[in-house]
Amino acid sequence: MSAAPKIVETKLAERANLYEVALRQTHKAAKAINLSPEVATILSQPKNEIITNFPVKMDDGSTRLFKGYRVQHNNILGPYKGGLRYHEEASLDEVKALASWMTYKCALAEIPFGGAKGGIKFNPRLHSQSELQRITRRFTHALGANIGPEWDIPAPDVGTNAQTMVWLMDTYMNVVGMNDKNAVKHVVTGKTVTSGGSLGRESATGQGVVHCIIEWARDQGFRLDGCTFSVQGFGNVGSHTARILSKLGASLVAVGDYRGYISNPEGINAHKLLEHVQKTGSVAEYRGAKSITRDDFFHVEADVFVPAALELEIGVEEAKALRCKLVVEGANGPTLPEAEDVLLERGIHVIPDIMANSGGVVVSYYEWLQNKRSEQWEAEEVEDRLERRMKRTYEQVKTFAENRSVDWRVASYGLALERIARVYEERGIFP
Repeated sequence: MSAAPKIVETKLAERANLYEVALRQTHKAAKAINLSPEVATILSQPKNEIITNFPVKMDDGSTRLFKGYRVQHNNILGPYKGGLRYHEEASLDEVKALASWMTYKCALAEIPFGGAKGGIKFNPRLHSQSELQRITRRFTHALGANIGPEWDIPAPDVGTNAQTMVWLMDTYMNVVGMNDKNAVKHVVTGKTVTSGGSLGRESATGQGVVHCIIEWARDQGFRLDGCTFSVQGFGNVGSHTARILSKLGASLVAVGDYRGYISNPEGINAHKLLEHVQKTGSVAEYRGAKSITRDDFFHVEADVFVPAALELEIGVEEAKALRCKLVVEGANGPTLPEAEDVLLERGIHVIPDIMANSGGVVVSYYEWLQNKRSEQWEAEEVEDRLERRMKRTYEQVKTFAENRSVDWRVASYGLALERIARVYEERGIFP
């Protein structure tokens, strides 16, 4: 018996061009719904691509130049909306892909936002809090009028958090007119609750992922209590997903992040693991599980797999190795198209990113509304609204897939594209 092929980890830039992957996904759905060539042409490139190089003084007195991006893909449905990531592999094509996915994610969830994304190319783990604050504030100043509460609204993403958003908001507030300061809190979402954020926002993406899993389990007659799952990436999305699933009786058997992978067939305590990650910065060396390789991780048997790390982590070899019933994309673009073909051929169900992880932008929309209205909703109201919207989207995608005999990614994109195309048909192209 021959040994299983070894999975080799590569950098994002070596896996594929992320924007080309995004275009392939869009084109497949566009063909399925007979999207008009005019709308397809408009959506093929972002409306605006902003690159800024800005200097920041470091703690040691030296000056370093940083490269920042903000890509605004489409705003036919409403203001541009999308995260801001701090990562050493950030690139223009990556941000373009992420911005386009936000366009379709918002359209699918029927939220009146367009799609955008931003990033700064650096490793935030190598910088102090004071340096991160100066980098954030200087980047915000460099963007200037390219963001705004009714124009383009950033949010947290990989390498950023609620504190980052508060710095960004405060900087923006201090460059607008004094009388307008408190009217622009909704320039960003994902803030701390004390500085205008929404209850339920931090857990929203993970909660949305779990809602999708619950609906899938109900459709399949699958019992979540006692099932097993694995998670790649234990940041905001991965950790919340794991903790919520654990409360439902599911057992976490394998986890991985940028520093290592661990497993325990008897189950890993997601709450204790989070405490370990908060202290050490990684799941590596957690005493309640044994260390394994990335290759071993993808061969671990689990009912549900949640990729919640970076893009394109699931290639063909990973798809062949996975031993699960369901893949739920907590991350953006974790699966190469060729790998998804393998998963579907093997009978593994895939709930695509623009549906599975849309809980974050849904509650961002609720935060934006609360800021505009000077309101603070109760956590139960936010969670109830999120659950209803996620279930509605799930049913719409399910029905579309069944009626058109397409997979769920094509169904998700098809629904989003039809909604965008309808608006272009009604409004026309200026002039």
